[in-house]
Amino acid sequence: MSTSTVSMASTAPKKGGGRRKLSLPVILLIIAAGLALFSLVRVISGANDLTSVGQVAGALQLAVPIGLAGLGGLWAERAGVVNIGLEGMMILGTWFGAWAGYQWGPWTGVLMGIVGGALGGLLHAIITVTFNVNHIVSGVAINILAVGVTRYLSNFTFAEAEGGSSKQSPRIEQITDITVPGLSDWLADLQARHWFFISDLAGVLGGLVTNLSLLTVLAVLLIPGTWWVLWRTSFGLRLRSCGENPVAAETLGVNVYKYKYIAVIVSGGLAGLGGAFLAIVSTGIYQEGQTGGRGYIGLAAMIFGNWMPGGMALGAGLFGFTDSLKLRGGSQNVHAMLLLLAILLVVVVVWQLYRKKYLQAVIAAAVSALLFTWYSLTDALPSQFVDAAPYVTTLLVLALSAQRLRMPKADGMPYRKGEGK
Repeated sequence: MSTSTVSMASTAPKKGGGRRKLSLPVILLIIAAGLALFSLVRVISGANDLTSVGQVAGALQLAVPIGLAGLGGLWAERAGVVNIGLEGMMILGTWFGAWAGYQWGPWTGVLMGIVGGALGGLLHAIITVTFNVNHIVSGVAINILAVGVTRYLSNFTFAEAEGGSSKQSPRIEQITDITVPGLSDWLADLQARHWFFISDLAGVLGGLVTNLSLLTVLAVLLIPGTWWVLWRTSFGLRLRSCGENPVAAETLGVNVYKYKYIAVIVSGGLAGLGGAFLAIVSTGIYQEGQTGGRGYIGLAAMIFGNWMPGGMALGAGLFGFTDSLKLRGGSQNVHAMLLLLAILLVVVVVWQLYRKKYLQAVIAAAVSALLFTWYSLTDALPSQFVDAAPYVTTLLVLALSAQRLRMPKADGMPYRKGEGK
């Protein structure tokens, strides 16, 4: 009875309508328009690396750890547990992944990275679910604890190993990269011609088929996999019900504690996988502090994506792309982004005028004019602004998307077993 009731609730039409879903042709049209805008900015600014094969490949590699952390946050918060401890779980993943990776190979390191993050998730679940401690307090404590534990363990593991020290591990063997022969070279040649739109499309596609790590492929597949598990299975329905209304879920026979534990442990494992990716694929070595706040940025990507896998992936891609711009082209690429933002704000002005929201239109127009002026009067940006670009992007995206967000109703709320009886 409980399963059928929950299934009926999931398939029943929602009152009040809801946001209209975009069809595939509309999504493809939006992507094409965005790529055309990038192409226009590239032609005007002369920043030819903006959509190059190397830029796209670098953005994908930088987006994967952020996306895995965001995916971990999505699992936890869909079950009603706020996971601020994603950063600490990533740190545990980097250490355990490197510790096992340099001794027994990279894939063993990947598995141990998942285990390390899952242990952090288990600790968070015990503290928040069983003992009902404030989720934010628990997450911050785990972040602090992870730094101390990994620093302590490094002193008598990596420091005593050849090629290691108390702050870094020995070199880890790399995971196999995939390049599609023929197609990769053809797309690179096409991108190098710098044709409008065609070369940009070739650069994007080339970045997806050139020097692609097997672990990157696995990480990308986890996004549709998560969507299928959480939105197309009875297990996912029960888990999400714990984040929406745990008392009602309990009355229908759902073991809320069990599903919260599963969700938070999986959350930690995904964050740990992101940490292992950083140590094994991105750098090939563990270094103290190498997560660099990516756990927090992953949490921001999840919020930007409105607690949905697809939106979270877009947010992670945006942050990874901005970070890659900084690393590859420095001030020239980030300077070109000023022009891109100014043009986007012009579109926002037109949209707000159409909706008759004149105050928002005036503000967007003023900021757009400021960005156009800044772009016109400068040839490069200060290095401090270039370094801060990914974090500024995080703040801007969250500020602009805040009005359309809808978190799970019971996210972060205390729950005691037996409340539904």
